[in-house]
Amino acid sequence: MLAIYKRELKSYFQSMTGCVFIAFLLVFTGIYFMAYNLTAGYPYFSYTLSGSLIVFIVGIPLITMRSFSEERKNKTDQLLLTAPVSLGKVVMGKYLAMATVIAIPNVIFCLYPLIIKSQGTAYLEVDYISIAVFFLLGCVYAAIGMFLSSLTESQIIAFISTFGILLVLYLWDGLLSMLPSSAAGGLAGVLILLTIAVFYIWRMTENIVLSGAVEIAGAAVSIVLYFVKQSLYENLLTDVLGKLALANVFTDISNNSIVDVTGIVLYLSVIAVFVFLTVQAIQKRRWS
Repeated sequence: MLAIYKRELKSYFQSMTGCVFIAFLLVFTGIYFMAYNLTAGYPYFSYTLSGSLIVFIVGIPLITMRSFSEERKNKTDQLLLTAPVSLGKVVMGKYLAMATVIAIPNVIFCLYPLIIKSQGTAYLEVDYISIAVFFLLGCVYAAIGMFLSSLTESQIIAFISTFGILLVLYLWDGLLSMLPSSAAGGLAGVLILLTIAVFYIWRMTENIVLSGAVEIAGAAVSIVLYFVKQSLYENLLTDVLGKLALANVFTDISNNSIVDVTGIVLYLSVIAVFVFLTVQAIQKRRWS
C-alpha cells in the first residue's frame, strides 16, 4: 500500500494536477481572507472557509477523475488486479494520496487564524475545528469522486459525473425545498430510491432474478405500509434526504460555531461506504 501511495502522490505533482488544486484553493481562500478577515476585520476564519466550499466542486473532480479511469483506459489496471496486495490496500493507497493533496492547503490554512490573532481578537478553537471539518468534507467528496472514477474508463465522464454530484450536494438544501411533503409523494420517492438501489445491485451482480425479487419485495412492503399508516410517508423525503446535506455539518461550525459530533461520524461513515463501494466495483472487474 505504501508503494502505491508514494506513486500516486508523486504522480499528482508530476502532472501538476496537485499543484493546480492547491494553488487554486489557496488563492481563492486568500482572496476571501483578505476581504473578510484583514480588510473588514471579521475575527472568524471559519466564515472565510465557508466561501471556499465552491472550490471543491471543481477541484475535487480534478484530482479524482484519473484515480482509476486512467488505469482502466491504459489497461494498467490489470497490474493492480494481479498485484500481490489486496484490492483494499490498493484503493486505500490511492485514496490516502488524494487525501494528502487535500491536506496540504489545509495545513497552510492553520497559519491564517494566527495572523488574525496577531491583529486582535481571534477564535482559534472554532477556526481550527472548522479547518479539520473542511478537510474531512474534502475527503468525503474525494471518496465519492474515486468511486465514480472506478466505474468508467473516461476521465471526462468521471470529472463530469463527480462535478454533477458535488454540485447537487452543494445545492442540496434548495433542492429539498422542492420535494413533495405529501404521503403520496413520499411513497413515490421511496419507490424511485428503491429502483436506483436495485439498479446498482443488478450492475454489481448481473443477477436479474435477485434484482427483480428485491424490487418486488421492497415495493410491496412500501405500498402496504402506505395503506396501513400514511403518516409515515409525510415529509419523509425531506426528513431522510435532509440528513445527506453534508455541507451543513461544516456550515454549522463556520456560521454558528456549533460542533456536531454526529456529523463527523456521518463524514467518516460516508468515506468508509464509498471506499468499500470502490473496492467492490474493482472486484467485479477482476472476476468478470
